[in-house]
Amino acid sequence: MTDGSVTLAPWGPDDLPLLERANTPAMTAHLGGPETAEQLEERHARYLRLAAAGEAAMYRIERDGVAVGGIGYWQVQHDGLAAWETGWNVFPEWQGRGIAREALRLVIREVAARGDRTLLVAYPGVDNPPSNALCRAAGFEHRGSGTIDWRGGELTFNSWVLDMTPLDLSGRVADVDETFAGPLLDETRWWPYYTPHWSSRDASAARSRVGPGGLELMIDSDTAPWAPELDGDLRVSHAQTGQFSGAVGSSTGQHRFRPGLVVREQQPERRLWLVHHGVIEVRLAAIRHPDAMVAFWPIGFEDRPDDCGELCIAEIFGNEMDEDGGWVGVGVKPQNDPRLREDFEKVRVDGDLTDFHDYAVEWTRDRVRFFIDGRWVKTVAQTLDYPVQFMLDVYEFPRADGTRDLAALPHTLRVERVRSFPPV
Repeated sequence: MTDGSVTLAPWGPDDLPLLERANTPAMTAHLGGPETAEQLEERHARYLRLAAAGEAAMYRIERDGVAVGGIGYWQVQHDGLAAWETGWNVFPEWQGRGIAREALRLVIREVAARGDRTLLVAYPGVDNPPSNALCRAAGFEHRGSGTIDWRGGELTFNSWVLDMTPLDLSGRVADVDETFAGPLLDETRWWPYYTPHWSSRDASAARSRVGPGGLELMIDSDTAPWAPELDGDLRVSHAQTGQFSGAVGSSTGQHRFRPGLVVREQQPERRLWLVHHGVIEVRLAAIRHPDAMVAFWPIGFEDRPDDCGELCIAEIFGNEMDEDGGWVGVGVKPQNDPRLREDFEKVRVDGDLTDFHDYAVEWTRDRVRFFIDGRWVKTVAQTLDYPVQFMLDVYEFPRADGTRDLAALPHTLRVERVRSFPPV
């Protein structure tokens, strides 16, 4: 496995020296101290034995081909449930470079793809701040602490759990289930303009149609850039479920995508379909074209300036798709919310993304879990605590030479349904 320059290579018979290199007082300070030579040899043999039996997966962490530590996961029981436990180390001269974070991300992806156990746990010592911080940043939930006898002494540890269970909507009833029955886009739910306060309704109006297959948002050959003096030749067709902005000349408005924005056209306030916690799900088909991108990204209604974070449920660039699948961006983006940190990544999804797929978020007071076709793909251990409106759009990005692929138009985002479920 690889993530940029960080690679995980299967643990091999010649890797005992890596255990010896990590067996220093400094490297084992949170584990009760170094092991004996015999214990290291037994550990090395156990890694190989359990990996061969399918009961564990152990890896060298490599950076640009150089071994810099180790990571793995193995079968355990956690509170009576089948789980995988993970642990890692990075040699001192390589610490502080994000290597453990990238290695753990690769392990999380592998465990999620296996699907045989939906819990990944870690038990770092309570006196090990970096490992505890890494668990928190990776989306693990703190489930208490405990003390065990360990290497002739006692080890007090924190219990961290990453829940990868699939999305379960059985028994839950949607408060809104939008299937775009038509014959027109329902403007009691959808405001068919792209942040028109920064431009105008005429310039940002959606090209759309509804019918038996759902909603289509289109960029045509005669679609003009929505705000050329602010956003160049970017073209967009968009619908959102709320609208809030200030008076003309003010800086009050949703999606402040660059500094210095001022309201250019007065807009009516619209509170159409706002959600605060629960499940939000969209079923859409992406566009495989290098100039196109589709997205579904609920954002804060922003009637208070800081309440502007984003839940990016799906962001799919046409140039990141191929015949076998593509990359889907998911996560939390602060935009201008100082209480949030960006936690966003691109997840590889197998299958034709120009077919319909379900993209969803389960949003609670403590964390946000992301799903594709019901399968868990990411947890963010932070949350938004204010209402959001839905932002649904297709973009056409300008080319450096100013040309457009007119033969490929219209770029059409197809949306079969959007629905929300109240929190449990």
